[in-house]
Amino acid sequence: MATTTVAPRLVAGERRSGRRSGGATHGRPGFAWALPATLFFGFFAIVPLVLVVALSFMSWSGIGSAEYVGLANWRRLAADPTMIQSLWLSVLLTALGVAVQTPMSLLIGVWAAGRQRNRAVLSAIYFLPLLLSATAVSVLWRALLDPNFGVPGQARWLFGDGNLFGSRTGAIAVLVFVGSWQFIPFHALIYQGAARAVPAVLYQAAEVDGAGRWGQFRHVTLPQLRNAMITSVVLMVVGGLTTFDTVLILTQGGPGTDTTITAYYMYEQAFRSFDFGAGAAIALLLVLVATLISLVVVRVSGYDKMRSTMEGL
Repeated sequence: MATTTVAPRLVAGERRSGRRSGGATHGRPGFAWALPATLFFGFFAIVPLVLVVALSFMSWSGIGSAEYVGLANWRRLAADPTMIQSLWLSVLLTALGVAVQTPMSLLIGVWAAGRQRNRAVLSAIYFLPLLLSATAVSVLWRALLDPNFGVPGQARWLFGDGNLFGSRTGAIAVLVFVGSWQFIPFHALIYQGAARAVPAVLYQAAEVDGAGRWGQFRHVTLPQLRNAMITSVVLMVVGGLTTFDTVLILTQGGPGTDTTITAYYMYEQAFRSFDFGAGAAIALLLVLVATLISLVVVRVSGYDKMRSTMEGL
């Protein structure tokens, strides 16, 4: 009995001494390993954010010295109808993007996780938009949807006068379509990886219980993809609220101000009106709104608790 009680203590002592002496078992890496990434994040993220906060309380045209004006920029934006409209348009485009991209990327990702014939080839072709930048995608679709020489101009029986950019509904529909065409493959890739991680024993148990293909998808696949879905939605929200280049190339905020979202209005104030103080205030407001919505999504969904979907396996 003495041998059996002493042996575990000796093994534990060897493990502890191994950590101290640099043996086969090691502890966690020190802070020095994280120092390069911390410096990089601080220099390119924290410092610019602090400068934007300071600039939002100043008046600066880009030339000369900045003048402190207190809350004047914020008061002016609060009374600006275009600014208020841009916030609603940003939220609308983001909500439409989530509503369109989530079900399509979910279905495509689950399908791509299977072992169907030619699945790898079809997935590779469909994921090609991920290799293109948002600017290249916008230029491509601007040419394809041109009212004079594009597809709508040649199929007026389907598109009416062919000018999809001439109405608010058409312009918003184009922005949602182009954004979905580019980013659905990215979110489908998230769902594909999550679907492949679902244990096969769950499907086998569901099949024994008499669940068909739809029943397995509803009661097994969807619950297991919950955390992946929340991650995808948060990325959609942040990406949708900060979209800029697509609007700049496709609609330039038009017709009128019907697609002037917050990020584009920030660009107009800062780089067209040369009011960098107002532009900084809009940028800071956009960061706050995106962060708030993301925190609400995480909080309401319970994702902050990081509950495992494989509990009991």
